[in-house]
Amino acid sequence: MNIYFSCSITGGREDEKTYQRIVNYLLKNGHEVPTAHLASPDVMEGESDLNAVDVYQRDLEWVKNCDVLIAEVSTPSHGVGYEIAAAIYLGKQVMCCYHADKKISKIISGNTSKNMRVLAYKSEEELISEIDIFLKKFSDTK
Repeated sequence: MNIYFSCSITGGREDEKTYQRIVNYLLKNGHEVPTAHLASPDVMEGESDLNAVDVYQRDLEWVKNCDVLIAEVSTPSHGVGYEIAAAIYLGKQVMCCYHADKKISKIISGNTSKNMRVLAYKSEEELISEIDIFLKKFSDTK
C-alpha cells in the first residue's frame, strides 16, 4: 500500500521519535512511504535545497498517488493541515493521530467526513495497533 505519512517539520520536532516509530513500522510491513524521510532527524537539511514550489508540487503529487494518508497531528502544522484537506478532497482515507494529552484543532477533531479517522492515543503501542487496524480495513478493498 502507498501511504503518505504527514508530520510537522517547521512547526516543531518534539514528536520525531514517534514519527520514526510509525515510519519504521510501515516500511517493515512492506508499505511504500514516499515521505519516510520526514521522520529523519536531518529532514531540514534535506528539504532546505528545495524551493517552495517544488515541495508543493512534489507533495501534492504524492498525496494524489497515495492509497491512504496517516498524519501525526500532536504538533500543529499548516502543511499537515493542508495535506489532510487535500487528501479528503481527493477521496483518500485519512487517519489523524495525536497524543491523548494534547489539544488539537477543532477543524481536525470535529471533521465528520466518512474518510476521516481521528485517534487520541496514550502509548505508541496503542498507536501502532490502531494504525494496523486502519490499514487492514483498507487493504482488503485493494
